[in-house]
Amino acid sequence: MSGPLLLLDGASLWFRAFYALPESMTAPDGRPVNAVRGFTDMVAALVTRTQPSRLAVCLDLDWRPQFRVDAVPSYKAHRVAQESAGADTSAGSAEEVPDTLTPQVDMIMDVLDAAGIATAGAAGLEADDVLGTLAAQEKEDSVVVVSGDRDLLQVVTDDPVAVRVLYVGRGLAKAELFGPAEVAAKYGVPAERAGDAYAELALLRGDSSDGLPGVKGVGEKTASTLLLRHGSLEQLRAAALDPTTDVAKGVRAKLAASADYIDAALPVVRVVTDADVQLSRPDVLPSAPVHPERLEQVATQLGIERSVARLVAAMATERS
Repeated sequence: MSGPLLLLDGASLWFRAFYALPESMTAPDGRPVNAVRGFTDMVAALVTRTQPSRLAVCLDLDWRPQFRVDAVPSYKAHRVAQESAGADTSAGSAEEVPDTLTPQVDMIMDVLDAAGIATAGAAGLEADDVLGTLAAQEKEDSVVVVSGDRDLLQVVTDDPVAVRVLYVGRGLAKAELFGPAEVAAKYGVPAERAGDAYAELALLRGDSSDGLPGVKGVGEKTASTLLLRHGSLEQLRAAALDPTTDVAKGVRAKLAASADYIDAALPVVRVVTDADVQLSRPDVLPSAPVHPERLEQVATQLGIERSVARLVAAMATERS
């Protein structure tokens, strides 16, 4: 029995690391390294916790894909950096990122490359789509997706392999592991299609963090009730259009008023599962750094020797 495929939402984790640790953590030359230290420690802790045989850090090659903006123009619009800040917003290609975080992403890439840990991305798509594709296409090993983004709960499944989401929105110490049963229990969606139903719940209730308005007048509790009763968004909409059903008049009106939004938002909310994912290297997690001397050099330059040592120790742990 091999360990699981561990898929990490890169930006989600290094943003959390950046805000969890003080910028007073600096390299010998004075550069902030709080995100690098925190991210490296998180990867070490996750490898120790999940004992993966394979690992990929998934990247946003486009954090606001044009097809989603075309469908729902408000999608992540509030996150777009202001032109006054000098960012190119012509295609929704810029996001407010702290000035002291941006250089640290390159440092993180150096650590991962020297360690021999794969990164994965897909042109024109978000990390969510990379995670969704790799999880959906896995046929051999169980999968653990790690993210602080609840949108990824839609990927949970038991077939053809177990896909679980380790949600770290409240930090790694309070991480919650979700499978279909846990998603169904916490969010009140049909257990037999919990992942897909969660995406439909998110569409109906809306998501202010992503600029999705939802169906006006339908909150999470109402959305849950409707999905549990009708089984799916498709069946709910069919029932609402059928005058012989007992769907409440108010619900019919709300769904009718938001019909265009629902049609447009479905492909926005759902992660892509057939992306052309490119890996920087094979995703097998090595038991020792691929470039040990370079990793040691990077660790010394950045003053993160202890964090790198923890990562190396975690990689060396015997995995069944």
